[in-house]
Amino acid sequence: MKTREIVEYHQRLLALFERIDEIEDLELKAHWARYLCILSSGFIETSVRAIYSAYARNKAHSNIVNFVEAQLRRFQNPKMQQILNVTRTFNPSWADNLESETEGEIKASIDSIVANRNNIAHGRNVGVSYSQIKSWYENVVKLVDILEVQCDL
Repeated sequence: MKTREIVEYHQRLLALFERIDEIEDLELKAHWARYLCILSSGFIETSVRAIYSAYARNKAHSNIVNFVEAQLRRFQNPKMQQILNVTRTFNPSWADNLESETEGEIKASIDSIVANRNNIAHGRNVGVSYSQIKSWYENVVKLVDILEVQCDL
């Protein structure tokens, strides 16, 4: 994790995970799991935007950077397919590689976080446990690492 924005967000989430690890009340942990799910979804959005913005700043003229950043502001609720679509706009072979590297557990984690985040935001009941969100978040970190390597950050 190399951009300051991503590092700071990740550190805040890790600190929160550590604090919640100490809670023994399972019902309370379940409530925190929902909150962590929302924050994890935000971390995905923030990371994808930050990575591709940094890539554009490193490779392109400022006019192109402005365009890329304007397009990325519209990037929301990033299920894996949306992430692949954005990646494909930068480099189709990156998207192919990303798809193969994330197929299975990473993709399922990303899609579960976003689907549950949407359900939580709309007041629906979700059955997200603390151990699930913790495992899903570990896969989010793997995704971010893959994107950073692809963009040579």
